Parts: sequence; C-alpha cells; structure tokens
Amino acid sequence: MDTLLFGISGLPIGDTNTKYNYATEIKYLKSIGLDAMEFPFVRSVNITDKNKDNVLKEKIDNDFYVSAHGSYFINLNADEVEKQKQSLERILKGAEALQKVEGRSLIFHPGFYLKDSKEETLETIKENLLSLPYFGVDYRLETTGKGTQFGSLEELVYLCKEIPSCKLCIDFSHIHARYGGCLKTYEDFAKVLKYIKDNLGMEALEDLHMHASGINYGPKGEKNHLPFEESDFNYKAFMEALKDYGVKGCLICESPLLEKDALLLKNYYNTL
Repeated sequence: MDTLLFGISGLPIGDTNTKYNYATEIKYLKSIGLDAMEFPFVRSVNITDKNKDNVLKEKIDNDFYVSAHGSYFINLNADEVEKQKQSLERILKGAEALQKVEGRSLIFHPGFYLKDSKEETLETIKENLLSLPYFGVDYRLETTGKGTQFGSLEELVYLCKEIPSCKLCIDFSHIHARYGGCLKTYEDFAKVLKYIKDNLGMEALEDLHMHASGINYGPKGEKNHLPFEESDFNYKAFMEALKDYGVKGCLICESPLLEKDALLLKNYYNTL
C-alpha cells in the first residue's frame, strides 16, 4: 500500500440521532476524514446478499478500505479434529463474505495452547492454515493479549514466513497487555517494527494491518479496551515509530471512543 490508512472496528458512535448500517457508515467515516473500517464477523457473518451491493457501492464511491474480524469461535488447535474443521469453515465463510465487497484482509486469532506444548500448537495450527485455499483475501493472524492464547509476535512471524496466504495483524495493545505493559517508549514500539522488518522484510511493514486502543490489563494479560487518554498506552510514541519506520497499510482503532480516537491518532500522525 502507498499510505497509512486509519479506521475503526464496527459501527461508529456518531450522534444519538443517527443509526448507521455499513453502507451509511462508510459515507460518514469518509466525511470526517477516516479511510477504513473493519466488519465484526465475530459472532456471525453480517455481509450478506441483502446488503453487499450497497456496501460495495459505497466502498468504491468513497475509495474506502474494508477488512473483517473473523469469528471468535476459531481454534485451529482444538482437541477434537471436528472442531478444527469447523474453525476452518468459519474462516472460509468470513473470507468469502469479505470477497463480496472487495475486502482484502480477514483477521482472526488462530487458537489456544490448551494442553499442548507451544511447539505442538504451532505445528498443528500451521498444518491447518496450509489447508486453506487462497482466493485473494489475506489471512491476517492477530497477536493476542493473554499468555494462554497462541499468538505471540514470534509465533505469527514464523507462520507468515512459512505460509504465503498469511500476513500479520499486529495488535499493539494486545502485545502491551500480554507482557504487562511492555510498550512504554518509542524504543519499545521500534523494537516490534524492527523485528518484523528483519524477519519479513520491508514489504511486511509497507502492508501492515494493525489494531490499537488504550487497554486495561493485569497479571494474566488483557482485560478490556480503554480510550487512549485514559490509559498508559503511549499513542504518540506509537505514531512516531510508525512514521519513522515507513509503515503503511491500515490501522484500526478499537478504543471505546472509536472514530474520536481514530482521528486522535490520524491527526497526531499528520503533524509528524
């Protein structure tokens, strides 16, 4: 991609008098200066034959970027093989719906360690991901916010090296929470970006999908999202590192303030 896009996850806050659907949301977000949105397929796939044409028209007319977050009910390391197959089916269902509106990135959490070692989990998930057909929708593997969840930066970079259809979704807030508030300074953010560049090349930084928000966390990791200015997430250092490392792609805000905080990020980024 040739720039860094800013957007939100789900429907905007807007004002109390307006009820949005995905088509009207795109028009609204574009009008306030945002560039992207992420459909929440987390409990059901809600791009259907009924709404896809209107959504696609607004996407094209507004030169808008769309992605989707896949089902929460995915575990490619489930104990039962049947549950692994169901997880693959959910991923495919999300990718097929996203393709109908010319979206490129389906984001999901690959799974849990359960009783397996980290090495065993990695190989099982890798085998399942390799079985997914590729038809133009990138499978974006998201870093996770708890130590019990598969999805460290190192694990996901390894999978992206091994599987051409897989790319990264770096949730910086999840990384921050997973390791007890580890992203405090510019150098902390730069270390993550350098690791990606060193292992996947500059092309990975130039097509990077990201999530961010303020976040509440404890000894076991992520608890809940917060507005940036009510948290210890150093969004200014984050923006500065993205700028200096030439990061392009899409940054989705998951703060409770949604478009307000997305614009907070974009406006600060544009001052750099």
